[in-house]
Formats: sequence, structure tokens, C-alpha cells
Amino acid sequence: MATPPITDTLRSGLPDRYLTPDDIADLFEVPLETVYQWRKKRIGPPGFRIGKYVRYDPADIRRYVRERKAVDMAA
Repeated sequence: MATPPITDTLRSGLPDRYLTPDDIADLFEVPLETVYQWRKKRIGPPGFRIGKYVRYDPADIRRYVRERKAVDMAA
């Protein structure tokens, strides 16, 4: 069974797996390089390393989006 694209699962919830930088770029509709710059500058969603690979916890992504929305609404 093929995994649906991350953008297909956004409204119904994030997938039940750790997300890749490509998933994050697709999710937020930004270039992959932007995701890497967010990580380098520590301004984007928190990620973690598994060996040489970066992964993102869907719970952290949800929290990041809630925080960004709160900041934006308060501005």
C-alpha cells in the first residue's frame, strides 16, 4: 500500500511516522533549502538526527504550527 503524499494528509492529520525534510518542504510548500536554513538558524520546526538523517516528529510539527499561529494572531 503506497503512502499518500504529505499534502494529502494535512487536513486529516499528519501521518503516523517521522517526517523527512522533503515532507516538511511539501507540507509548508517551501523549497527544501528553506527547511535546511530553518534548521541551521534554529527558527523552524524542531528536528532530530537518526545517524546522518534528519527527522521530524509529527507532534512537534503540530506544536510548531500552533505556536506560529498564536504569534501571528497576537501581532
